[in-house]
Amino acid sequence: MKSIYFPLSIFISLSVSFPAIANDEVVKGNQTFQSFNKAKKAMERFVISNRRITLYCQVPFNKDKNIILPKGFATSTHAKRAGRVEWEHVVPAENFGRFFSEWREGSPRCVDNRGNPFKGRKCAEKENIVFRYMQSDLYNLYPAIGAVNAERGNKNFEVLPKNTPNSFGSCSMKISGNKVEPPQGSRGPIARTYKYMAYAYPNYFQMSSSQSRLMDAWDKAYPVQEWECERALKIKQLQGNDNPFVLNFCKK
Repeated sequence: MKSIYFPLSIFISLSVSFPAIANDEVVKGNQTFQSFNKAKKAMERFVISNRRITLYCQVPFNKDKNIILPKGFATSTHAKRAGRVEWEHVVPAENFGRFFSEWREGSPRCVDNRGNPFKGRKCAEKENIVFRYMQSDLYNLYPAIGAVNAERGNKNFEVLPKNTPNSFGSCSMKISGNKVEPPQGSRGPIARTYKYMAYAYPNYFQMSSSQSRLMDAWDKAYPVQEWECERALKIKQLQGNDNPFVLNFCKK
């Protein structure tokens, strides 16, 4: 595979120096990007520019993030978000955010201009460096149709009953209650993202035993593809760390 290099000026413009994570933290993940917005821009500019395809529905989009929806695509809600690409956290921010006290309980410094305390994602982002790294980790970010991103939310992935209908017409994404069954073409990348997040941030994200078994099964059933290798190599050179669940299976 051809090596990919980025000028130093790119990293200066996309990242800012912050205090390092404490020595007792076990983190093998992102320690470069702390801004979610800068992370999205890096993905758009340097990682997916030659493969603008959404994760779940495999729909192409242009550099302005506009989608021409495929024939038969349908959504009963969030219709205004159907024609635009949004950046999806494959492992939802809430699924790792709840491990942070700032998300659950707030912080003395999480007070708005009116003196009202707040918690949740806004507080965790303000107060915790590890949370900022996690929500900005490029390996966990994939483009998705906005309406699909909205409906998926923080629902967990699962295999649903065979008679479960598609939730978006011709796109075989299925949502029932608080569970989601993704199309087969996205299951391998999803599995390797979940396994990466659990490996990279063990103090802040753990899968249940059933979730871990499902991700292992999908990882095995849907092997690493060439475009995943290219994507992971680009991210490694931008972010500085590996996703071994992808790169260990790529041609050297």
